[in-house]
Amino acid sequence: MSFLLILLASFIFTGIVIRTKSIAQGRKGPSIWQPMYDIFKLLRKGSVYSTASSWIFKVAPTLYFASVVVACMVVPVGQMGSAIGFAGDFIFFAYVLGFGKFFTIIGALDTASSFEGMGSAREALFSMLVEPAFFILIGSLGLLTGNTSFADIFAQFHFEGEISYAIAAIAAFVLLMICMIENSRMPVDDPKTHLELTMIHEVMVLDNSGVDMAMIHQATNMKFALYSALIVNLFIGAVSETWMQLAMFFGIELVCAIIVGIIESFMARYRMTHNAQFILVLTSLALLLYFGIK
Repeated sequence: MSFLLILLASFIFTGIVIRTKSIAQGRKGPSIWQPMYDIFKLLRKGSVYSTASSWIFKVAPTLYFASVVVACMVVPVGQMGSAIGFAGDFIFFAYVLGFGKFFTIIGALDTASSFEGMGSAREALFSMLVEPAFFILIGSLGLLTGNTSFADIFAQFHFEGEISYAIAAIAAFVLLMICMIENSRMPVDDPKTHLELTMIHEVMVLDNSGVDMAMIHQATNMKFALYSALIVNLFIGAVSETWMQLAMFFGIELVCAIIVGIIESFMARYRMTHNAQFILVLTSLALLLYFGIK
């Protein structure tokens, strides 16, 4: 059930982001379903492969998409448990996503393109820097609740006083920023840029096409909904009624999408040399949360 909810949210998340940006810029903009129309259009096209690339480039998009699907199965939504939850599943969650990103990176390197190699190096660096923030954050929540699985951590997390509200606010902010970094969005990267020298994720997938590109785009949509679902779980634990949990899930997913759209409308991308500093600030916030809980 949780996996289906995350999948449904992924269908409209990116569309809401684009729609929010259009409204903020005074434009009508495309339908919220336009990203899915584009994916369906790509699914009807064939993939083109360079003779210089190997089997790694061909399987990388599939493995990337599969890794995100498996990660979605680990995350619960309120009392609706995850499909494959277990003790320590947040470690599995991080490294199954890392597995998919690894193949995306080596798939880009397999093209022998200097631009894709440059984008791969940047994405690998930022992913490495953001990993401690995620582990410290979830580990701190695990320390607070005495559990090591997503389902148990979020089930035991309750609002009891001002400290718990502060913890939830900091955790939600850090998770949202991790989501932006993992998807190479503002303020780390601009998905609409067409200058290869400053691109990160987009330059990595320049040689992908057809079904492969469709899987990459949908995996990105699902990662948006996935990290937003983690934010949802911070606030949904105190609600017992199923219909209320469903309403809160889609409501918070909507709010997260709107916030992403607003950030990308009014915030400029950081200089490449400042991205590492920004990511390390998130780790500092996660450490602040840890010491506050301890």
